[in-house]
Amino acid sequence: MARRSDKTVLITGLSGFTGAHLAHRLTQDGWRIAGLGGRRLDCEAEHLDADLNDTGRLAEWIGKVQPTHVIHLAALAHVTASDALSYYRVNVLGTESLLTALQDSGAALEKVVIASSANIYGNALVSPIVESSEARPMNHYAVSKLAMEALVRKWFTRFPMLVTRPFNYTGPGQSEAFVFAKIVAAFARRQDELTLGNLDVSRDLSDVRYVAEAYARMLECDAEGEFVNICSGRSVSLLEVIDEMSRIAGYRPQVRVNPAFVRADEVKELFGSPSKLYDVVGKLEVPSLHETLQSMYEWNLQAQGN
Repeated sequence: MARRSDKTVLITGLSGFTGAHLAHRLTQDGWRIAGLGGRRLDCEAEHLDADLNDTGRLAEWIGKVQPTHVIHLAALAHVTASDALSYYRVNVLGTESLLTALQDSGAALEKVVIASSANIYGNALVSPIVESSEARPMNHYAVSKLAMEALVRKWFTRFPMLVTRPFNYTGPGQSEAFVFAKIVAAFARRQDELTLGNLDVSRDLSDVRYVAEAYARMLECDAEGEFVNICSGRSVSLLEVIDEMSRIAGYRPQVRVNPAFVRADEVKELFGSPSKLYDVVGKLEVPSLHETLQSMYEWNLQAQGN
């Protein structure tokens, strides 16, 4: 594969779960990587830890780095966070600040990819969910992402842009604040009991490696001015995950439902269509549920020193 040392990709939120996996994927192709926010990774040629809303500082730094491509992952992401204002400050105003800084920096950009979320669809009335499906956001995180999308549209004429709507995904290193990572970690610790919320929820679940591959291909695709689902096209329930983990770990904990974990605004099912994604970046191989959970289980065992 051709090396890309002549290209620099600026990734916001690089040290987060998705960013770290994406950085690993892109370094394999020789991309020069600049990271914005959080701790510095070994792969970074340039790094800045700054508030997304510090537009002037961002513009000055971006002007020095001169990225050719951008992937904006930084966001306040957990849907149970209680400070509603923070969602809008980070996800909406922070994105506007970044785009303004990119414009002010004078960087010659070949592609800008902005991460939104499939949570904007809420409790969709029809499955599979396509990009033209009605937006029915059910929490501040989802509303902030939808507001961000509305704001980003005005930038379509200024930058060659794509906006992604990732559905649920998981993989090694994900925080236990997310339910699939919580389940795998509990099995790795061989907990006797697993306490969860709604068990009858079903999610379109991808592997983070699949998501990283999608982002990597988007950097060099021809499409722009589009909203694109990132999804696997399969729906997986929590009970299916527990069943598969029981086979992997060789035991089954008692599963208890805690009413305090049951959300009144729970999204019952998110099941997307990857058709447009494949039109944009080509067909992607979907890792099996077993492959994803096995990699997470082994990562947890290694982290525990087992």
